[in-house]
Amino acid sequence: MAERDTRIDRLFLRQEIADFFYREAELLDHHRYREWLDLLAEDIRYWMPMRRNVKFGEAEREFTRAGSDINWFDEGKETLARRVKQIETGIHWAEEPRSRLSHLVTNVQLQGVEPCFADPQEVSATCRFLIYRNRVETETDILVGRREDVLRRGSGEAGDGWLVARRKIILDQNVLLSKNLTFFI
Repeated sequence: MAERDTRIDRLFLRQEIADFFYREAELLDHHRYREWLDLLAEDIRYWMPMRRNVKFGEAEREFTRAGSDINWFDEGKETLARRVKQIETGIHWAEEPRSRLSHLVTNVQLQGVEPCFADPQEVSATCRFLIYRNRVETETDILVGRREDVLRRGSGEAGDGWLVARRKIILDQNVLLSKNLTFFI
């Protein structure tokens, strides 16, 4: 019976995490950035390393390193809040007019749960994403990749629930054709 309970707890938790990611995507699609910020832990690390083309057998060189190499993003909540504030001014050149966004999230998998499935306080999860952005008449961007997230149970501005404590964003492409990265992933 305990094994069955664990499987059910795991199933419910995976769905709860997936629902959290879907809600987050919806907030970003509708430019509800203040509400999105409420889903982030105060000590969040929002990180997107750059990707390199490397020879077979050199996988350790494929991604830029945290703290010593340049990355697309390596931000905390304060920096993310400043980016939101800048976008909300209405005079942000890269978001005037605003982008039309669609964040698609799929393949949500739980990688680790602490302390247990019955009473999770911290969850490591991965997912795949596709972001479609269109702005003005001719600018279209598609970003595809995966995320490695650590979610923490906490009480934030949005009430009790999950908060994103760590986010590592891994793009499938190594060359970005986007003119800017003003949107959030």
